[in-house]
Amino acid sequence: MVVPENPFQLMNAIRIDVISVIPGFFDSSLDNGLLSIARKKNHAEIHLHNLHDYGLGRYKQVDDSPFGGGAGMVLRPEPVFACIEALQAERGYDEVIFLTPDGELFEQSTANRLSRMKNLIILCGHYKAIDERIRQNLITMEISIGDVVVSGGEIPALFLMDAVVRVIPGVLGDSESALTDSFQTGLLDCTYYTRPAEFRGMKVPEVLLGGHHSNIEQWRSENALERTRQRRPDLLDQEFLELKKK
Repeated sequence: MVVPENPFQLMNAIRIDVISVIPGFFDSSLDNGLLSIARKKNHAEIHLHNLHDYGLGRYKQVDDSPFGGGAGMVLRPEPVFACIEALQAERGYDEVIFLTPDGELFEQSTANRLSRMKNLIILCGHYKAIDERIRQNLITMEISIGDVVVSGGEIPALFLMDAVVRVIPGVLGDSESALTDSFQTGLLDCTYYTRPAEFRGMKVPEVLLGGHHSNIEQWRSENALERTRQRRPDLLDQEFLELKKK
């Protein structure tokens, strides 16, 4: 498989401000794994903001029932406006992202683009919905992680942050690792093997053992193409459509 040129430029740390009604949800993930590594290497700053700090009244209310009736609760505009405007008064933001099932489908190209930005805000929805005036006036980008509904925006926010941060140069130990992942070349990644060369009668393909790098790269490219053809033919259809446009 041919490794593409690195599309990411060295940059200062990305700053991500996450707004949530349950910011404690993120504690374990930020203290462990890739996001923790990125923070320790000063490639990423992640700041959590409790929306209840901007809530209304004695009980710091952030939600209310929807006009017109119906099940579920809706995040009120006042706390969200207050929180985002307070952040924007301190610095400029490249995007204010809302995670929602009816947003743009999150893809690797979007993660690559966001990784080159300086400051992001992620608003995690909760309950039934958020007041539409928030979306119309504050949100600059709406993202969906798939045709599925989860209990809040916190899980999609972690998904997004991991995908964005991991492609920032210096975060992964091997800088080429992220470049050969599935979807970076428009295809699924190829298959991989490690020691032993034979296990319970199952052998590693001979080409991978020969040390001939050009043959190995050719095998990996063909393998990736075949896996994509079998598992995600829609990706090949999309590539064909893109070529036709050109």
